[in-house]
Amino acid sequence: MANEFDPYREALVMENETIWPAEYDTLEPAERERLAQRLHAEPDKAAELEYVRQHSGFSRRITVTPGDLERVQ
Repeated sequence: MANEFDPYREALVMENETIWPAEYDTLEPAERERLAQRLHAEPDKAAELEYVRQHSGFSRRITVTPGDLERVQ
């Protein structure tokens, strides 16, 4: 379930996770990393954002959508 951007939880993000749907399996690992960095640089613009509670803070999980890729390419 996606969450809305939350500045409080953002301040407590300890790690990032990017979920790539199967349709993006053909992307090279280096390209995926470059795109993931750009997605996580602007989490407030991600279409599918989720904060996962961890012991010491939160993990930010972004599921990549076609709209996200258009925006960061």
